[in-house]
Amino acid sequence: MVHSHLDFVQRSIAELDKMVATYESAITLLCNIPGVDRISAITIISEIGTDMSQFTNSKHLCCWAGLTPGNNESAGKKKSVRITRIGDYLKPALVQVAHAVVN
Repeated sequence: MVHSHLDFVQRSIAELDKMVATYESAITLLCNIPGVDRISAITIISEIGTDMSQFTNSKHLCCWAGLTPGNNESAGKKKSVRITRIGDYLKPALVQVAHAVVN
């Protein structure tokens, strides 16, 4: 039972390694940014992808990733809203990168 599970895990890791290998050049580019390690680069690519044409500018990317606070306005009343819960993997990875740069 344990051996079959170990075989399954090893096959899964091999499949993931093949999928990651197709993005090796993008991972290398991201790793040149201070604070970005290999795991962070893989997380960023898996969440955002490599096609940035879907985002017209950096603000749209930040909004899509859930990194900006919301702003609800109705009947002239403005209510600031906390940062969204979108990007459960991307936000922690970017926070880790920021901490690595600061320290």
